[in-house]
Amino acid sequence: MVGKIERGQAQPTAVLLGRLSAALGMTLSELVARAEGDVDDRRLARAADQPRWTDPATGYVRRAVSPDAGGPLELVEVTLPAGESITYPAEAYAFLHQQIWVLEGRLLFHEDDTEHDLAAGDCLQLGAPAPCTFVNATDEVCRYLVALARRRD
Repeated sequence: MVGKIERGQAQPTAVLLGRLSAALGMTLSELVARAEGDVDDRRLARAADQPRWTDPATGYVRRAVSPDAGGPLELVEVTLPAGESITYPAEAYAFLHQQIWVLEGRLLFHEDDTEHDLAAGDCLQLGAPAPCTFVNATDEVCRYLVALARRRD
């Protein structure tokens, strides 16, 4: 599949990109920025210039909000369409601390065997790396922010 993506014959899904970024020890935003050749160190990320990526399988939209200055914190805005879900393996979180802040709608977040029902305004800090599934079980869009920081432990 990676070969097809490299040749432009297929679009990568969020799940595949999550696995690739984990294998390379980088965040998904870092992987996308490198693929787009956008490695300029900048401290300001204007909304119009923030990279967006859409998962062809689900319509999930990921916007890298943070500047490319290489700071310890990364902010990512996600729009998850109604009735869709995204699953990431534990390896995708092995080197990150994460918090999820729901901005709009409802999100069912499965952290291994634990389910969290999150509404607008709710914020969840993820525990130890585990398989995670983001589910929008409603008929409305769900928009949330993911804050990521590299683990130092």
